[in-house]
Amino acid sequence: MNELSRREELSLSGAALRGAPWKAAAVGGGVVTAASLGMGWILPGSADLPWALGLGISLFALIAAIGAVAKPEEGDRVTRQARSWSLRHPWKFALLPAGITAVLSYPVQLVIDGEGIVGAAWDSVWRGALVYLIAGIITLTMKGRAR
Repeated sequence: MNELSRREELSLSGAALRGAPWKAAAVGGGVVTAASLGMGWILPGSADLPWALGLGISLFALIAAIGAVAKPEEGDRVTRQARSWSLRHPWKFALLPAGITAVLSYPVQLVIDGEGIVGAAWDSVWRGALVYLIAGIITLTMKGRAR
């Protein structure tokens, strides 16, 4: 039996994300947050800071996830093997970026948006589910890159 435990799968996902383009992900998330806030101030209506931050966090996780598996042949041996595993198991790999999104967006929803504990958790889980779906589909389309 070669089945991996959930902990080993998350470890492989983390190893694949080790070489993610974190700077590009942070810049992309920041630009989208600023653009969302700017559009809220320019167009009629009020700028919604929690929405803009949530959108930036989601894009941050997506850029990191897609960038991590985009070039599976780069990095050290462990990173290459983890990226190859991620490309062969896109839905298991997408759990970590989705979890990162949910965990990072929870305090934003709780503190800045002023939602209750349950409302903030609900919004964070939905945002993480959307990242899971998008990251899984994009990683699935890149599956041919795995050796």
